[in-house]
Order: sequence, then structure tokens, then C-alpha cells
Amino acid sequence: MKQVTLLFVLMLALSLSVSAQKEKWTSLFDGKTLTGWNKKGGNATYAVANGEIVGTTMENTPNTFLCTDKLYDNFVLELELSLGGEMNSGIQFRSNVRKGNDGKDVVYGPQCEVDPSARAWSGGVYDEQRRQWLYNLNFNPEGQKAFKGNGAWNKYRIEAIDGQIRTWINDIPTANLVDTLVEKGFIALQVHSIGNDQKLAGKTIRWRNIRIQTGADIVAKPINNCPIINLKPNSLTEAEKKQGWRLLFNGQNMEGWRSAFKTTAPEAGWLVSNGVLSIQGSDGSESRSFGDIVSKEEFSAFELTFDFKLTPGANSGVKYFVSEKFDSKGGSAIGLEYQLLDDEKHPDAKMGAAGNRTLASLYDLIPSYKLDNRFKRKIGEWCQARIVVMPNNIVQHWLNGFKVLEYERKSNIFAALVARSKYNTFEGFGLNDKGHILLQDHGNTVYYRSIKIRTL
Repeated sequence: MKQVTLLFVLMLALSLSVSAQKEKWTSLFDGKTLTGWNKKGGNATYAVANGEIVGTTMENTPNTFLCTDKLYDNFVLELELSLGGEMNSGIQFRSNVRKGNDGKDVVYGPQCEVDPSARAWSGGVYDEQRRQWLYNLNFNPEGQKAFKGNGAWNKYRIEAIDGQIRTWINDIPTANLVDTLVEKGFIALQVHSIGNDQKLAGKTIRWRNIRIQTGADIVAKPINNCPIINLKPNSLTEAEKKQGWRLLFNGQNMEGWRSAFKTTAPEAGWLVSNGVLSIQGSDGSESRSFGDIVSKEEFSAFELTFDFKLTPGANSGVKYFVSEKFDSKGGSAIGLEYQLLDDEKHPDAKMGAAGNRTLASLYDLIPSYKLDNRFKRKIGEWCQARIVVMPNNIVQHWLNGFKVLEYERKSNIFAALVARSKYNTFEGFGLNDKGHILLQDHGNTVYYRSIKIRTL
């Protein structure tokens, strides 16, 4: 037995050794000079000291980038960095440059974030000078713990392979993004603008051990449980499938859906075109033109995500724990509702109590937390919603990567909220152990795609 065990250990060691030898890296920094790099953007400085690239902040200059001369599309990048202050920074990849209105170079493209602030979005993906935040770390609390401040060295890893972008800090997964925009571009080390903040002037960011794998040398890490944001409509990655996700809308037809209070799909009003499910506008009335649609299946504890796009002045909603036993007198089927609304143009935003009929609210019960204007989307742009119902009846509403409300279903507080709402005549409202998912017809045009669900 001891001989067999020893043989196994030796074979394992040999296997690991062979695996390690397969990893071929190319250094992007020789430790002595900035050969192979060029500066773009602002006037912050870069120098080499003690085998490190040292970037130094400067007042009143825009973001500054030290960029590779070479362009890369698919790669695995690893480096170490140390932040000498509380300023923001980042690692650009697949990035390019264009001329701004003032004729100066503007760097744009994806960036792996360096963020020592309390929000802790280090390792997230930000699209510099273009789409802005693609992946923040609000729903990856483990990833938020990965970055070490106070000048500590942090090991970053970025994998960009076709449309798959994954990041790690200190071997902890921080982002898992499926992007539809895949470009070839440079890698760049950012010294972020500090405006006229004298406290941050002269602070340093240091980088070392910068290396890359490309082409046949790429060795990707195995699939992990890092939360996934998939920007490719109506698709599932192998990682998503492994995490239990499935499509509730397949992007091709209305399979899995039917009209509320009926056994068949609607004959008119609901359309599927180019991977988008839409309800057509009519007279603005609630569920009296084409009618709501519900999932054929019922769900209890689940996580639901969907993309939606509103038209100006639109009103609609996505309901869950829908029960068709309630008599709504010809109106919408009854259930807990994630409100979809143009808050600026629709009068319902000013009704109810304390804003509990505004976008992403639990309709007529709990108002959503209002996002910072920087993270709001315009009417006519795609937004992402997320509803989480945990087995312990804690429920969350998310909008564009931010948790906007949380409550406990079946609690005393929930009962009190229902008692003062329009639902107070429906005995047992919101208390059923399972129910359908519903998309509402409220007489306005609304678009949906990438409707996904997994049971919890």
C-alpha cells in the first residue's frame, strides 16, 4: 500500500511539473527601461526604479496611460501592483486611441479597475471613455475582499479570450464578463487624474513582474463560481450552465410562456423579433388589450435576471409569485411586482407613497433606492434587472448592478405594508410558496431579452 501511495505522489508531482512547464510567458517589462511602452493622454510621469515601473500623480492633468507598443486581442496577463495612496487606477486592455474635440489623444477601451475606496470595485471591468461600467463588484462580496491597500502588493490576472473576460486579484476571482465587443488593442498602466487634489499629488503607483501569454501559449484557469454578467443576448456560457442558469426566453419564440388565465399563447400584441420579446403599445390600459403573459412553470426560491428597454412614458412590470386564483376583475394577474416605469414622464411615479411606484420598486409597497445619476440609463437604452428570492424569504431588487431594495416576505413588516396598499383585499397576497413569473401588458411598448433564471 505504501508503495502504491508513493507511486501516486510521484506521478502527481510529475504531472504538475509537466503542467507548469507548459505555461510559457513573455515579459512585457525588462526591469530596466520602458522599451516597448509609450505614454498617451495626460502628463503624469512614469519611470523605472528598483526593477519596477513607477507612475506618479500630477495635479490638473487628465488620465495618463503607459501603453504597450504592441496590440493584443486574446491573452492572459499577470502583473503585480502597489498603490501608494487612495487614488483610483486601472489596467487598460484591448484599448485604442482617438482624437478628442480638443485634438488631443483620448484612450478608450476596457479597464480592469484598481479601486481602494469603500465601494471596493477593484478587479471590476470599466469601459474607459465609452460604455463605462460593465462589471462592478456589488454582487461579488468575496471579490470585494481581494484587494489589499496600504501599499501592499497585489497580484492581478486578466484573461481576455474571445468574448470572455475574467479577472483575479491575489488568486480570488473578481469579475466574469461575457462581452460582445472584442477588439485588438494595447495594454496600458493608468495614472488616474486627481484634479487639483493636493493631498494626492506626487503619490506613486508601482508595477512589476508584468508578463503575458498569447496564441498557443494561453492557459486559461478552470471555470469558477464567480458571478457572471453576460452581455451577449439570450445566451448561456458553460459556466452559467454549471451555476444552474437556464433561459426562460429562448430568443426565438414564446415557448414556455402562455397568456395569463389561459392555456395558450397570446394571438396578438406580443412579438418575438431579432431575439427580442416585446409587448406592443395600445391604449395605455392595464392588461386589457393583449393581456399579460406568464411562465408555464412556477418558482419558489430563485434568481431571475432580464434585460429591458422602455419607450418614452412607458409603464409595465415584471411580477413574481403570481397566483391566478385572485380575481383582478379583468386587470393584471396578481403578484409581487418589480416596477418598470419612465419615472420622468409617467404620472404613476408620483402616486402611491414615498415613491413606491417608481422604477425597480416593489410596486405600491417599497420604493427603490435611487441610483446615483452616473449609473442611470436613459429611456430607450437597455437596462438589466435582477430579482433574488432566497429560501429564507429575503427578497432583493437590483438595477444595473446595484441593489435598490431588500425586504423579507411573510414578515410582520411585509404584512403591514400590504395592509396599507392596494393589495389589502387579496387575502394571502405575496405569501404563496411558489408562483409564476409574469410580464405585464400595460398598454405601452416595452422590450425584453436575456430572461434567465436559476433555482436557489
